[in-house]
Amino acid sequence: MVCQFKWFRITRKLNEMAVPSSNGLRIVTALLLLVAGAASIVFPFLSAAAVTLVFGAVAMAAGVSQLLRFGAASDLGAKLFRLLSALLYVVGGLFVLLFPVDSTFSITLFLGVLLVVEGVMELAAAAAAAGPARSLVLLDGIITCLLGGMVLAEWPSDTVWVIGTLFGMALLFSAFRMFASSGGESPQTNS
Repeated sequence: MVCQFKWFRITRKLNEMAVPSSNGLRIVTALLLLVAGAASIVFPFLSAAAVTLVFGAVAMAAGVSQLLRFGAASDLGAKLFRLLSALLYVVGGLFVLLFPVDSTFSITLFLGVLLVVEGVMELAAAAAAAGPARSLVLLDGIITCLLGGMVLAEWPSDTVWVIGTLFGMALLFSAFRMFASSGGESPQTNS
């Protein structure tokens, strides 16, 4: 896969950690990922809302985790950092959970900026690199910059489909990789 978004990478890493050991389970898992990916692409608004709500729940859990670690901090500065971090996570997560549609707009804008920044970083890496993969890194950077630019140019009107569609594509890539790894050998990663 030439154009690897951060969230594609994260999804792929999580998928690799959870790859079933038997071929039958791999195929069933791949079929479930394929159906979920297709559903996310067909119903992008619903999948974007689900991704946004999960994002809010994870932020809330991170805030609670920071609060639980508050007492373990050794000095006042560390305690203050954990308290402020916890409040930021809890308030942000609560906002996302209470206002998922507004949050989807914000997350889409963040995603567009993230893609442009990642694309520029890939272009810089391609400029500094030497070797056979340089052209792929350059292509990755160009495509990622273009996708980020497209998201930003059409924001906020593209909010309805961007997150759900990209999430669905990530699930489809995971399904295809799972199908490819069901040939008997253990799953391999390219990164």
